[in-house]
Amino acid sequence: MLVRAITAPGLRRWCPGRRGAATACFPLGRALLGVRGADAAVFLQGLLTNDVTPLVAAGDAPPALYAHALNVQGRCLYDVILYRLHGSTAEEPHILLECDSSVLDSIQKHLKLYKIRRKVTIAPCPDLSLWAVIPGEQPGDASSLPKRADQALLLTPDPRAQVMGWRLIAKKGANLSEIIPGSQVGDVQDYHRHRYKQGIPEGVKDLPPGVALPLESNLAFMNGISFTKGCYIGQELTARTHHMGVIRKRLLPVRFPAALAGVPEGADILTESGKRAGKFRAGWGELGIALLRLAHVSEPLCMELGEDRVKLSAATPEWWPKAAAQ
Repeated sequence: MLVRAITAPGLRRWCPGRRGAATACFPLGRALLGVRGADAAVFLQGLLTNDVTPLVAAGDAPPALYAHALNVQGRCLYDVILYRLHGSTAEEPHILLECDSSVLDSIQKHLKLYKIRRKVTIAPCPDLSLWAVIPGEQPGDASSLPKRADQALLLTPDPRAQVMGWRLIAKKGANLSEIIPGSQVGDVQDYHRHRYKQGIPEGVKDLPPGVALPLESNLAFMNGISFTKGCYIGQELTARTHHMGVIRKRLLPVRFPAALAGVPEGADILTESGKRAGKFRAGWGELGIALLRLAHVSEPLCMELGEDRVKLSAATPEWWPKAAAQ
């Protein structure tokens, strides 16, 4: 078992909407793939944006990493989180790969295409369940969380951003109340609302395969890319964009005045004068995420939905680096 914790005050700072609430555990519709074998890290290193080698390094290795798999044009195919399951370098490398469940078959084919003669096995893990854990502020619940996770296969901070709390992997059917005393099972839609509020993309709706660009999708802000690791598929455009230092569009959280249903994915977002400012990606209720030109973020924005003009607003998340929000 591998358990890693961060302090409760840091998480509470970023989750003000849950003050006074119990820690919430959200069941995620994400799939898990086991990538196991002597060449597991080397194999993934050439396919993903982040440096995978720390997952199998000696010492204080990270328990989780965020990354994208890109196509040869440098656009996102899959957003993934990697988890280290082996306990030491003496054990065979065992990495879990979390992905959107709708692309489970295609990501397996993608991995096996590049496997060649690598000493690695790739197999789904249907016996495991994946949970997002967002802390509350009832006395003692967050601070005691990591210490009492005896049934957790892995409990670790979400590697993307502190605002996203923890990721929990457990056996199917495990008793969450014993893993996280005082916790409650939450509605997964509340999890999606939370991440839309924070501007965190996840899955194929937020990151359309072959369309989304990693740096426009804030991959660097979410600790998902290494600019020093060397070559990987799709690296050229990403490295060139990074070194030019010019990113004119980014994924940002947006808010409508009231909850809406059926907002078309990819719908144009306009300024008041009718100039195109970006495109809507996905959302839930009055919250969503959109790819917007940074020059128009502080302006009043709107969308044409049928015969109606609907107003919306955008904001830069508080957890972003200060320089990026200026």
